Amino acid sequence: MKRVFIRWVLLAVSVFAASLLCQALGLGFQAHAEGVSQFLTLMVGVALLAFLNVTLGKLLKLITLPLSCLTLGFFSLVVNAGVLYFAARFKLGFQIVDDGIKGFAAAFVASLLISAINGALGVFLPDEKE
Repeated sequence: MKRVFIRWVLLAVSVFAASLLCQALGLGFQAHAEGVSQFLTLMVGVALLAFLNVTLGKLLKLITLPLSCLTLGFFSLVVNAGVLYFAARFKLGFQIVDDGIKGFAAAFVASLLISAINGALGVFLPDEKE
């Protein structure tokens, strides 16, 4: 249980760091965690994002498996961006302020950054004892 909580906090830190990088790049992905209430809202939004990745993301990846095979797996990046774009519409701690192609591009870059930062931070997570 402790490991799940640590991974949840690391994902929230990844989302916040990705929003800072996206804002530096001029993209419309924003996360808010200045106060305690905003940080808790961000944690709820990250929990929603994780839930959507586990349910909707897996279903979409299964449905688009032939297309993903044709593109050597790169279409799964588009699915990840779509799930992030959908989760950002709830405005629970993070949001995408642009619409259309520019908004999806922000979601695409943000999903890449979140994955990279979460992977880098995951190195510091202790291994599970068997």
